[in-house]
Amino acid sequence: MKNLANNSAKILITAAALALFAFQTAPVSAAETEKVFKFYCAQCHGLTGKGDGPNVTKDFPVSPRNFTNAAEMNKLTDADLKNVIMDGGPSVSKSPMMPPWGKTLTTGQVDGLIKHLRALCQCKGKQG
Repeated sequence: MKNLANNSAKILITAAALALFAFQTAPVSAAETEKVFKFYCAQCHGLTGKGDGPNVTKDFPVSPRNFTNAAEMNKLTDADLKNVIMDGGPSVSKSPMMPPWGKTLTTGQVDGLIKHLRALCQCKGKQG
């Protein structure tokens, strides 16, 4: 009976770990991505991604990136965008005002955000 309980516990732990991994990497819908953008990004970057969110006042120390500026967004690879979303501004030598979202968002959500940003700039970004 003790072996059965131990085996059951191991199976449950393994299943939970696999479920967590699947959740972390599962792609999200465009509607879910829009909600994530509005909640986490639009406060500074604005609903349309122009860097004019409600948190940006005349006293804001930096201008948030304008995601609709294709010339600037084309300079960035998707990996660059992923790094700044996951690890924050300082990870790419930018402002600490850009917080790290890597412990908040799933990989699927971050991938969805990158697609959303590419749609805003109507660009593919730097390949590399």
